[in-house]
Amino acid sequence: MKNYDEERLREEYSTKPKTGLDEAKKLDQKCKLPAYIFAYTFGILGALVLGTGMCLAMEVIAGGPIMVALGVIIGIIGIIMVSINYPIYNKILKARKEKYASSIILALNKKD
Repeated sequence: MKNYDEERLREEYSTKPKTGLDEAKKLDQKCKLPAYIFAYTFGILGALVLGTGMCLAMEVIAGGPIMVALGVIIGIIGIIMVSINYPIYNKILKARKEKYASSIILALNKKD
């Protein structure tokens, strides 16, 4: 057990030479991060808009027939936002993968 712990610590704190795989992983992360950030942000906003519309439609926030109608409209906008989130995410990710594909392949083919 002692050898395993010692080996793990040595591996964790020793400097390793950068490989093509390390560079490819970094580029892959750089490629996907903006799509992830957009998807989470837009999805959360859509869910909040949908929730606000539901609260207005069920008269939790305010009452009256005008507020119910407004709540339904706001809720539909939220549903649309949540529904188009994934296709937009895929489009962003596809465009970024096309942009970074050659760099990632080049980094993977790099001789160590």
